[in-house]
Amino acid sequence: QVQLVESGGGLVQPGGSLRLSCVASGFTLDRYVIGWFRQAPGKEREGVSCLDCSDGSTYLEDSVKGRFTISRDNAKKTVYLQMNSLKFEDTAVYYCARVAKLPVTTQNMCLTPRIWDSWGQGTQVTVSS
Repeated sequence: QVQLVESGGGLVQPGGSLRLSCVASGFTLDRYVIGWFRQAPGKEREGVSCLDCSDGSTYLEDSVKGRFTISRDNAKKTVYLQMNSLKFEDTAVYYCARVAKLPVTTQNMCLTPRIWDSWGQGTQVTVSS
């Protein structure tokens, strides 16, 4: 059974850091792309960062470049999203998801949430003073 479980969200002040974890089970990571998405109230779900586990290519959305980093631990079957210098506008529910590798760029996959086939339950990130 395919399962993605996020953790690590919470309440943080502006400028603070959080590390989100996405633990995958029921499938082989190397054959998939794992993405982090977020959805703020009243807004559409958007791709934040994606990692192609087959070749290591990554994508970061422009607003998080220089602040967020995506990485993985193969032994733990976990993909992380390290978030530094958090801003008010980073407040959202963060989801991880998977999609089988497609013949398009990691960026293109990350920008198209509707193609992703399995999603975690989400973890809330709130940036507030």
